[in-house]
Amino acid sequence: MNGGRSLRVGIVCDLLEESWPSMDLVAEELLRTLPAVASPAVDPVRLRPTMPRWSAALARGLHLRAAVNANRYLDRHGRYPHWLRQHRGGCDAYHVVDHTYAHLVRELPADRTIVTCHDVDAFRSVFDPEAARRSGMFRRMTERVLDGLRRAAVVTCDSASTRDALVAHGLRTGRLEVVPLGVHPAFTPAAAAPAGNAAPMLLHVGSTIPRKRIDVLLRVFARVRGALPGARLVRVGGAFSPAQRALVRTLGLEDAITVMPRVGRDELVVLYRQAALVLVPSEAEGFGLPVVEAMACGTPVVASDLAVLREVGGAAASYAPVADVDKWAQATAELLTERAMAPGRWEERRRAAVAQSARFTWDACARRMAGLYAEVAGG
Repeated sequence: MNGGRSLRVGIVCDLLEESWPSMDLVAEELLRTLPAVASPAVDPVRLRPTMPRWSAALARGLHLRAAVNANRYLDRHGRYPHWLRQHRGGCDAYHVVDHTYAHLVRELPADRTIVTCHDVDAFRSVFDPEAARRSGMFRRMTERVLDGLRRAAVVTCDSASTRDALVAHGLRTGRLEVVPLGVHPAFTPAAAAPAGNAAPMLLHVGSTIPRKRIDVLLRVFARVRGALPGARLVRVGGAFSPAQRALVRTLGLEDAITVMPRVGRDELVVLYRQAALVLVPSEAEGFGLPVVEAMACGTPVVASDLAVLREVGGAAASYAPVADVDKWAQATAELLTERAMAPGRWEERRRAAVAQSARFTWDACARRMAGLYAEVAGG
C-alpha cells in the first residue's frame, strides 16, 4: 500500500541513441499525461541511461555493420542492465515501455513490473523459426527477452490483435491487458479540406523495414500518377533502401516523390492536413499510429486489411488486401474521385475519421496504466 501518497513509477525507456520514434513517443506521452490525469496520483520517473556512442559512430563511418550491432547488443544487454541495477530503487512500480527491452525485467522486482508489447515481430525467430531464420545467437537473445516478458506481472498490448497473437503463440505470463495508445491533442483537422480539384498529395509515415511494404506503396502510387500526372507522394521517416530506390527509378517516379526524415509533431500535423490520403500498406502492425493520427487530422486513410488496422480505423478507414496492388489502386482511385466529384460525401468521410480517432487518447491510456500500476504496487 502507498499510504495515500503518489505512486512513484519508474518509466523504463528505450536508449535515446537508438532513435525509435514510436517507443520514444510512448514514454514521452506517459511522462506528460500521468501527473495530470492519473488516479491514483502517479509521480513518473524517467529511467534511461546515456550510453557511450563513439564506437558506434566510428563503426557507422567505416560501414562496419557487425560493430554497430555488437555495440547495440552490449548497450542493451550489458550496460543498460548494469545501470538499472544501480538506479532501480525507490519506485512502487515499473513500466518497461518497449517489449524488446523486456529482458530488463530480470533487473527489477518482476511482481511490480509491467511491460508493454507493441507487436510480435521481434519474436518471430522464436515463434516461427522456419519463416524467420536468424542466427543462434540472435534467437538466444530473443529467448532472453521473452523470458523477461514472461516474468512481468502484467503485459499490456496496444491492441487486441497483439494480445491474441501472444496467446496464439503460447506466451505464459501473469496477465495480459489491452491498453490502446493515444493521439496527441495537437493532431486536429484543418478548418477546411484541401481543394478537391488540386493535384493530390499522398502521404506515408513510418519506416522502410520490409513489413511496411514500401514496394506496394510505390507501385500503387505509380498507378495513381499514371491517371493523375500531377499527383505527388510524400514519405516521412527516412531514406529508401537501395532496393526501394531502384524500384523508384524503374517506375519513373524520381521527380514525383519527396522523402523526409523523422519530423517534429507540428510539421507532421501540417503534412497530415495537406494530404489527400494517407496510405498504410503494411503486412503486419501492432497498432498503426499513422492511421489514427491521420484520421484525427481529418485525412482519410487506405490501410491494409489487417485485423489490427480495422481495430484502429474502424468503419472510418478504407481497406485493401495486403500486397494486392490492383485492389489498392482501385481503392485509392475511388477515394480520389470522391474527393474531386463529391465534396459532400468527402466531408462526411472526414468527420467520420475525426470521430473514430477520438476513441484513442493518451489521457485514457494514462488513466488505465495508473490503475494497473496501483494493482501491481499493491495500492
